[in-house]
Amino acid sequence: MPVTKIKQNTKERSFSKEMADKKSRILDPETVSKQAQIIKDIRIINEKRFSEDGTRKKAFIETYGCQQNVSDSEILMGMLEEMGYQKAISKEDADVIIFNTCAVRENAELKVFGNLGALKHRKAKNPDLIIGVCGCMMQQKANADEIKKKYKHIDMVFGTHSLYYFPSLFKEVLDDKRVIDVKETEGAIAEGYPVKRSEPPLAWVSVMYGCNNFCSYCIVPYVRGRERSRTKEAVIKEVQTLAKEGYKEITLLGQNVNSYGKDLYDDYSFADLLTDVCKTEGIERVRFMTSHPKDISDKLIETMAREEKICKQLHLPVQSGNSRVLESMNRKYTKEEYLEKIQKVKKAMPNITLTTDIIVGFPGETKEEFEDTLDVLRKVRYDTIFSFIYSKRPGTPASLWDDVLTDEEKKECFNRLLEVQDEISLEKNKALLGKTFKVLTEGESKTDSSVLTGRTEGGKIVNFKGDSSLKGSFVNVKITDVRTWSLIGEIEK
Repeated sequence: MPVTKIKQNTKERSFSKEMADKKSRILDPETVSKQAQIIKDIRIINEKRFSEDGTRKKAFIETYGCQQNVSDSEILMGMLEEMGYQKAISKEDADVIIFNTCAVRENAELKVFGNLGALKHRKAKNPDLIIGVCGCMMQQKANADEIKKKYKHIDMVFGTHSLYYFPSLFKEVLDDKRVIDVKETEGAIAEGYPVKRSEPPLAWVSVMYGCNNFCSYCIVPYVRGRERSRTKEAVIKEVQTLAKEGYKEITLLGQNVNSYGKDLYDDYSFADLLTDVCKTEGIERVRFMTSHPKDISDKLIETMAREEKICKQLHLPVQSGNSRVLESMNRKYTKEEYLEKIQKVKKAMPNITLTTDIIVGFPGETKEEFEDTLDVLRKVRYDTIFSFIYSKRPGTPASLWDDVLTDEEKKECFNRLLEVQDEISLEKNKALLGKTFKVLTEGESKTDSSVLTGRTEGGKIVNFKGDSSLKGSFVNVKITDVRTWSLIGEIEK
């Protein structure tokens, strides 16, 4: 056999394997069909009950953590509503209670265990109450085992990789079985499942799942798995559907959106996806999160600057301003490289709104190294930061490392960080006094029903007087007063 033919066959086999791997990332149609049938079967039972006594069972999902968890909860609630369950206003009003958990910080975990314990007496009084726990926290075997042993009143426990098998798991619980389902490998992506979103105008769209970065402090790759991108066709179709349903602003989600498509395409990047999404009629604003500094490309910056629909807002987590600490965090960039990226962004979009994440008191960090973080704040001048004192996550490399700073010193650094940023945020907001912004009205303020709330293109919260009928519409608002974290204005006539 000619050598060229051998090479050709080798290439064909390689290509076939690559395509098979890509197909394996999508949940097979047979499994999706089976889950859909279970949803229909449960709905028939609930509809029969409703026709007999006029009551409809209710479900409540309490969500912790990031917007990806919010998106997952929307899928869970979509499935429950298709089963015939009505969305409950609170836990007290629900027949089904599910906690969708976060494993990023210890406080979130403690809240979950506290809430689970509080439901023990209620379950004893009402054995028909169904209680479930899912999400990132449950993807950690130790947590799942603790609930299995100590919280006997919990009916179902399932991890992030079992999301699309929820109908099967729920059916087992209805059949009086206790379910513990924590899969070790990341699940495939499923399309076509029902989603119960909040009313327009805002919607979240996941474009990929998982993370390959393995920052030394972060549990996400262990509980969310490796990076898996949705196909561009699936994402664009979902965005087009949302536009028809009246949504005007979408946020594309991923643990690291900059990596979108690398596992699927050779010549199609996140910047290309953004360009295609912006072609959707009816969608007027496009946001995305989260970006990793090492992966943000010149092409992405150019796309943001060029496309009018892409909001000039960028969340770019720095985590620390010290290069040694960044190396210890396995962030794969230095302070200088980060600042260089920021300068490129500002040059392309002078009015860009910048936000970031910062960890204080990372193992090994000194007071002198922390000063570099304050230096980054002063040089970048973020509009807002999301900052946290380091929380050990079992299973991550950093959880085994020793601290240099005491708990008291960490708190002092944290307070200094907030003082510096509060001053910057207030200064930046004061510079907006008297200016007029196009604001997308999101609805009534949570604290005052006579006040509407919305956001500027840069993501700044604006509160203003107006009729609730304005929800979902754009209005021009003149800024009349400012707070550290929000703006106050009045509609221009």
